[in-house]
Amino acid sequence: MRRNVSVQPGEVDLRPLSARSVVLSLLLGAHPAEMPVKDLVRAVESFGVGGSTLRAALSRMVTAGDLRRADAVYGLSDRLLARQRRQDDAVHPRTRAWSGDWEMVVITATGRGASERAELRARLTVLRLAELREGVWLRPANLLRALPDDLDTVAQRYTARPDRPGPELAAALWPLGGWAAESRALLAHVAGADRPADRLTGFAAVVRHLLTDPVLPPGLLPPHWPGAELRAAYADYQRELADTVPQDHLGA
Repeated sequence: MRRNVSVQPGEVDLRPLSARSVVLSLLLGAHPAEMPVKDLVRAVESFGVGGSTLRAALSRMVTAGDLRRADAVYGLSDRLLARQRRQDDAVHPRTRAWSGDWEMVVITATGRGASERAELRARLTVLRLAELREGVWLRPANLLRALPDDLDTVAQRYTARPDRPGPELAAALWPLGGWAAESRALLAHVAGADRPADRLTGFAAVVRHLLTDPVLPPGLLPPHWPGAELRAAYADYQRELADTVPQDHLGA
């Protein structure tokens, strides 16, 4: 979960809607993540993107390595397919019953440069671990996912049972109140957004926010946690997009 961000609790993190962002939003929600150009032209019209603007954006995105083109079909590159998998996991996290164990990763590598340290911190954050102190990362062992084997080259991993009460430790590791406040602000925003472009922008922010959800066991969450409500709102929006994107190109 982000700690150093400009958005304050209760604010909505919206980003300008461009042709590129419209295309990526549509393809990141599509399974398989590809679409014929004729369908893209039809799909982006309701978001205020014209055909010539779309084609220019598609050309730039292929050059930049965002998209691959096969004949008249555009699909996400491998890098963005990995992003799609992270997004899918954020919207539909896979969990298991929590036994009380915690995952602990302790960084053991030394002599790494600032960029290497920042990259490792980003990787651990994507894995929904949080830093207790420098080099010590934790989370409840309730996710159905394994830690990457290559972490063993820079860290040691353990299963732990902290003495500190679980809800207290979770509150120290993640800014849960701020996450919940931003979630409620997003829910209010998308509920009041009527134009297709405004709704797409709002739900793109919803997905970015879900990527920072620590996905904690229910017993460690504050009362009235809005995670499930936010996911349900996005699922409803995906069904709404089915009216814009051909059914065989939209993910469930």
